[in-house]
Amino acid sequence: MRTALSIAGSDSSGGAGIQADLKTMTLNGVFAMSAVTALTAQNTTGVRDILEATPLFLQEQIDAVFEDIRPDAVKVGMVSSAALVEVIAERLAFYKAENIVVDPVMVATSGSSLMETDAVAALKAKLLPLAAVITPNIPEGEVLAGMSIRDEGDMETAARAIGEELGCAVLLKGGHAVSDANDLLWSDGTLRWFQGKRIHNPNTHGTGCTLSSAIAANLAKGFALDASVRRAKEYISGALGAMLDLGHGRGPMDHAFDLQSRFGKEAQENG
Repeated sequence: MRTALSIAGSDSSGGAGIQADLKTMTLNGVFAMSAVTALTAQNTTGVRDILEATPLFLQEQIDAVFEDIRPDAVKVGMVSSAALVEVIAERLAFYKAENIVVDPVMVATSGSSLMETDAVAALKAKLLPLAAVITPNIPEGEVLAGMSIRDEGDMETAARAIGEELGCAVLLKGGHAVSDANDLLWSDGTLRWFQGKRIHNPNTHGTGCTLSSAIAANLAKGFALDASVRRAKEYISGALGAMLDLGHGRGPMDHAFDLQSRFGKEAQENG
């Protein structure tokens, strides 16, 4: 069975972060592992508090995984400080990790800041250049490109600029009011649009974590980057289309079984 490692923060409400990553990787047919960068007290409405792991403890977690069950792909999510970014970059380079997907989580969906200013600089200098692909949303893309993104033309300019500066593929997600959930992939000098239909579901907490984890899972299974992105978008569209509402009688296991029914057979065939 192929394996994937999530290096990210914990979400106490279960919808984002490590919890979302593990669920997504499992449902996409790979064995999921984790290294926790921080504990957060949060829910769908905001982040109340953050308790970071120490750099040494984060290193120990990463070493424990690589020394026993080497991951076929690595997804990196919330990393709130420069010291933790540096540890992750150093250990991934040391182990020559493959299929690294970085979701540069800077601001939560609720608007809460999740990354210190010096951490953004460390991210650009040390971690993002190691990635096979990074998955910024529009606000994160604006930070990385140093420009405003108002339309699809701006998205193309920004994705190209980020990719050329960092030397990695860039999946710039257009769901933040720029496009109708159309995402743009810049890779090896080529731009490719992935069309998507906006699904009017108010429960979008953790969608970025889910998409990047699904991409990592598919890379781990040997799919090319384009195919991994396409399959991940199909997965997240299915998840949003299921219209999970925890307040009205349907729990997460109902939702998981729905997705397992839809994607599980294919995952087993290709896993």
